[in-house]
Amino acid sequence: MLLVDDILLFPVHSIMWVFREISEIAQKELDGEATSITEQLRVLYMQLETGRITEAEFDAKEKLLLDRLDDIESRRGDEDETEEPDEDNSEESGVVGRVVGETQGSGRPE
Repeated sequence: MLLVDDILLFPVHSIMWVFREISEIAQKELDGEATSITEQLRVLYMQLETGRITEAEFDAKEKLLLDRLDDIESRRGDEDETEEPDEDNSEESGVVGRVVGETQGSGRPE
């Protein structure tokens, strides 16, 4: 019976694997973008200290970079919130499965 289950569930497992891979790649891309933005901020601070840009130019560019960084952090927070309910649902379904199994098991004649 396990072989049949594996064969029938193979498409579902394959699709889930593809989605996990896409999620990992997207996360790496977000991490790379955040690193790039912090590097740009570092360069921006150096330009201000050396007098290459004015305070007004610095403020405008810094605001744009910080806004982009905030967007990335909010996307990460949204992803964390969506992952947590899935874990809770799996725990609840395990409890429900045990309760259903117990009620079904108690109906059998001994």
